[in-house]
Amino acid sequence: MKLSKNIQSTAKKVLTQEAEAILQVSAGINSDFEACVEHLLSIPGRIVFTGIGKSAIIAQKIVATMNSTGTPALFMHAADAIHGDLGMIQDGDAVICISKSGDTPEIKVLVPLIKRLQVKLIAMVSNKHSYLGQQSDYILHALAEQEADLLNLAPTTSTTVALALGDALAVCLLECKGFTAQDFAKYHPGGALGKRLYLKVGDIYPTHDFPVISHTASIQEAIHEISSKRLGATAVLDAQGELAGIITDGDVRRTLENSKDWSAIVLADMMNTTPKTIEAEAFATEALAIMQSKNITQLVVTANKKAVGFVHLHDLLKEGIV
Repeated sequence: MKLSKNIQSTAKKVLTQEAEAILQVSAGINSDFEACVEHLLSIPGRIVFTGIGKSAIIAQKIVATMNSTGTPALFMHAADAIHGDLGMIQDGDAVICISKSGDTPEIKVLVPLIKRLQVKLIAMVSNKHSYLGQQSDYILHALAEQEADLLNLAPTTSTTVALALGDALAVCLLECKGFTAQDFAKYHPGGALGKRLYLKVGDIYPTHDFPVISHTASIQEAIHEISSKRLGATAVLDAQGELAGIITDGDVRRTLENSKDWSAIVLADMMNTTPKTIEAEAFATEALAIMQSKNITQLVVTANKKAVGFVHLHDLLKEGIV
């Protein structure tokens, strides 16, 4: 039990310390940060992130965030830069170098080489008075006075702060650029998040045969259509081919349970004449919202005011929309 308490205490201490460090960095955001963002908005090129060790890993994550939110970025390992990777940097780029101390040997070698390329150098550094800080055009102050481990050695608080500051930078850039949900979907076409933003009902319903019967069909025909198309419902069309209603398997069961003479049942006894519909051009998320609010599992899809198919809750589950 004592060990358990020590573990819980240590975990809470680490999280609290890192949270407080982020708040300290937040309090230090000023016009220098704003000037850095404005410069990055003005460049025609990319943002090249670099670092060594754990800072390099953080740099790679920030690059991924930048690229996914409309800011072109790439990663250049500080150790590889002096062996040819400096060729990544082009006119119009900016370089952000991540380092806690700002005084590591690799950084001291790299900085003069970057400055020789005549691009702006931005330091994401804890020690503003370090070599990196003094040589940079802009400083993103990732202050981390104490790492979270007892020895003050393992990159913990410092990497958390750098990552959070990178997120702040990325979000500022995307907001300034007017980055939209449609832009996000363009960069995430294969993920569930992207699908929620671009997938339309019209992309889904054609994967099914359309269960549909005439208003003159028999009960047996209605049941066969529901069973054979396996969507749990069928549309009913009137003499003009317009949607007259739908019959679900639940409608069939309820009608039969409440009827003493099955031979006297007609379609009108089962049919819901005010079914919920959705346009084919609507987003799949809209279909989900309707299903959830109405507690139903399918919607009739319409195009040009004509019933053309069904979209089912299982379709949305399959696409990862739910």
